[in-house]
Amino acid sequence: MNTEPQDITKHSDDSVRNKAARRSVLVSIWVNLLLSILQIVIGVLAKSQALVADGIHTLSDLLADFVVLLAGYYSRKAPDADHQYGHQRYENAASLVLGLLLLVVGVGMLYAAAVKFQDLSLIPVVHSVALWVALAALVAKETLFRFMLAVAKRVRSSMLMANAWHARSDAASSLVVAIGIIGNLMGYPILDPVAALVVGLMVTKMGWSFTWHSLHDLMDRAADAEESAAIRHTLLSTPGVLTLHDLRTRKMGDMILVDVHLEVDGQINVFAAHEIAENARERVMRSHHVLDVMTHIDPAGLEEVRSVFTDSNKKQSD
Repeated sequence: MNTEPQDITKHSDDSVRNKAARRSVLVSIWVNLLLSILQIVIGVLAKSQALVADGIHTLSDLLADFVVLLAGYYSRKAPDADHQYGHQRYENAASLVLGLLLLVVGVGMLYAAAVKFQDLSLIPVVHSVALWVALAALVAKETLFRFMLAVAKRVRSSMLMANAWHARSDAASSLVVAIGIIGNLMGYPILDPVAALVVGLMVTKMGWSFTWHSLHDLMDRAADAEESAAIRHTLLSTPGVLTLHDLRTRKMGDMILVDVHLEVDGQINVFAAHEIAENARERVMRSHHVLDVMTHIDPAGLEEVRSVFTDSNKKQSD
């Protein structure tokens, strides 16, 4: 059976997906580079701990972008003798690194903010320029988040999705920082380190969420119920497939590996059964984000026959 058109389409789709993902990360790198420099420098000069903390958070975004860029490059490598299913799990590993990076940054922010509370008299009055920088960062980060999220959804990349929400966490932290700076300027200096503390909590929580999610993916987590149901429907709609059982899925990067037992007419020959299995496999790989489908052919009604034999053997043994 000729599968060349399908292979060409898949190659084209992967090429478009990779280009869009790379463009998204490069845009994020430039935005984060400029913002982190601006936030940290102005934060130090304007004596705003919250703005400096936000700048460090943005710097962590920049480091995360490079992790995503490297993971995207290595995950596209072709299968080899040591990785016969490919290298897609580099994306899962990258998401794990992003989560751990956020955890470390978040804990560091919490510690820095806690130190400030030991002597409230040392908290300085913030210069008003810090507020304008925080607001500019808020607008830039929210715009970046919406752009990256749209790309992540279009190419269906959990790694890019994690990076997009990383950007959203920075937008939320910039909002908190702006509120803290406003409070400081209104005569409540303690609100600046309070804002830094809140930012630290937000970053830590998001880091834990990404880390836990990535660990599950690395431990062969199944595809979600909706995707599994769609794959089941595609298999059952294949001509010649009467029913199926033992459908199992596992994530590999943003792709899915599928194992399934297909039940066909037990009276047909091996060649016909093979064609049905190949057709089912191609339909699934063409319609879903699936890396490979492993099929096993069973004659229809085999489970009932096995059940009868099992009951019969059990009665004889009794």
